[in-house]
Amino acid sequence: MNNDEKNKLASIVLAPYIQKAYALIGIHRETGGNQFRHAMATMSILIDYHYIDSVLLKAGILHDLLEDFHEAREENIREIQDEDVENVIKLVKEVTRNPHETKREFYERLLHHGSEKAKILKCADVISNLTDLHIDNISSNKIKTNLDLYEEIILPMAWEVNKNMHYEIEDLIHSRRIYVKSYHKDWLTSLLKKNI
Repeated sequence: MNNDEKNKLASIVLAPYIQKAYALIGIHRETGGNQFRHAMATMSILIDYHYIDSVLLKAGILHDLLEDFHEAREENIREIQDEDVENVIKLVKEVTRNPHETKREFYERLLHHGSEKAKILKCADVISNLTDLHIDNISSNKIKTNLDLYEEIILPMAWEVNKNMHYEIEDLIHSRRIYVKSYHKDWLTSLLKKNI
């Protein structure tokens, strides 16, 4: 991070958004941990990729609030009175899956109609999801389905907005596929040994 980025980051007031995201601490993730940690990780990934944009970082903190904390409303976010709040709400809504959408439809909507910021945010979200993916918490079939969707839809999205994110997501998909195969092979071997 260069000095300009450090100064810009230091001037962004994130605390009110972090306080709102704290509601996610009670939302357990299938992969372990909670949604608050995931929100912080997503924001950190954006910073790691040098996205020092106040709206993007604030939306990164709140990106799952409306989808995962069902009591949350736009008005709750609007209680934060700063110059970015309306654009943050707009971006959070853009990366929130509608109740009638399948995951595939949601990803395709973002790929074909999403703003650049929405695509960048979704890529950071996926990097966090892939980093936290563990076979002991999620079925291998569900992992394979998610990996297929990421490969088919998220990789082209990442290629469009940030080649380095694309390469990281591609590497994470590859390593998770190896992990799933290895886990399945180890599990099958263990089962066969027990039956011998």
